[in-house]
Amino acid sequence: MSIRVDFYQLSRDPVDVTVTKLARKVMQAGERLLVVAADEVLRERLSQVMWEQGGTSFLANGAVDDPHAARQPILISDHCSAPNEARIVILADGRWREEVGTFDRAMLLFDAEAADAARDLWRELAARDGIDNRIFKQTPEGGWREGR
Repeated sequence: MSIRVDFYQLSRDPVDVTVTKLARKVMQAGERLLVVAADEVLRERLSQVMWEQGGTSFLANGAVDDPHAARQPILISDHCSAPNEARIVILADGRWREEVGTFDRAMLLFDAEAADAARDLWRELAARDGIDNRIFKQTPEGGWREGR
């Protein structure tokens, strides 16, 4: 099985804004999503920001342990289990988890403080079969471009 791993270096926008932008793209593509973060405060903030988009542009989401988790287009969790059958996962806390190997695509978000660890992980994953690594850097306008 092959997995695409996208590294997103946060520079302009904070993690909650970036997760919201990426989640919107995933929803526009008709996919389901799992967002993973170990910190409960971060998980709650991510959920709140996605719900507060306003009007019809809010991003419906729920916690993985909610009663109707399987129906949610976006689940937020502290682990890589997706009852909503998501094939895409965002690692919002910058922590790699080997369990993402069950997904088609993983997005690892990291900031300047975690850049060295991200580079080390990049090299480690590049040496493995079945992993397609890519790096994305934020433009001054807030978009993303694939880089080196």
